[in-house]
Amino acid sequence: MTDLGAGSSFGARLDAALTARGSLCVGIDPHPGLLTAWGLPVDVSGLERFALTVVSALAGEVAALKPQSAFFERFGSAGIAVLERTVAAGRELGALVVLDVKRGDIGSTMDAYAAAYLGPAAAVAADAITVSPYLGVGALNPAFAAASAGGQGVFVLARTSNPEGVPLQQARLADGRAVAQAVVDEVGARNAGAAPLGSFGVVVGATIGASGLDLAGLNGPFLVPGVGAQGGTADDVRRIFGGARRAVLPATSREVLGRGPDVTALRGAARRKVEEFAFLRA
Repeated sequence: MTDLGAGSSFGARLDAALTARGSLCVGIDPHPGLLTAWGLPVDVSGLERFALTVVSALAGEVAALKPQSAFFERFGSAGIAVLERTVAAGRELGALVVLDVKRGDIGSTMDAYAAAYLGPAAAVAADAITVSPYLGVGALNPAFAAASAGGQGVFVLARTSNPEGVPLQQARLADGRAVAQAVVDEVGARNAGAAPLGSFGVVVGATIGASGLDLAGLNGPFLVPGVGAQGGTADDVRRIFGGARRAVLPATSREVLGRGPDVTALRGAARRKVEEFAFLRA
């Protein structure tokens, strides 16, 4: 069981989990097609059976689980209640839970988002959340502060795989840096002096090709979606992250979830992905 406020930072817990369980984060993405493929109704009952089956199968196996909040939110308050139970169950059974919410705002609104997910009093208290920096990395300070106080983590979008992100993320600042590089640098500054790993990470997709990013100074984790069904490979990850690879948390969803609802098949698929990325901690 992961434990907020137990005196261990998210970065330290993640580093230990990667060593003990290997480098893999499995997304919990209960979109209608997967519910149907599993023979489940596309309603709240199907959502809960899907999510809790994944948790039961994998929370004791992989370093991290990543519920995608949108697929729960689409069912309204009942879906949010399932999300709360999913996050709590994943943590209770031993996985780190990264809640994929991509929140980002300013002032009191960002304070409220931070209070919703970060800290032991949060209604949906995950080990880490994803956030968007495009109102400014500094606008995310309430999330960084709440995460620090609660022993949690934050993953900031930096260089994503979707083609629509390229014009913004690769735009150049006055000092010549790409916006994505500036995000990495600002997050890295918040990890200064942390050991064995800072608690603030960035999201960098596995399918971005030549990144052009200097990742050496982050001193924090990289959440790397896009491996598996989206086309990202172990070779892509090796090329993009190089000497920073020990801090990489590859994230996959469909390649593993497509093996359900059979629990044994889900575990087998996850174990194969862990083996595929064993070089990251070698």
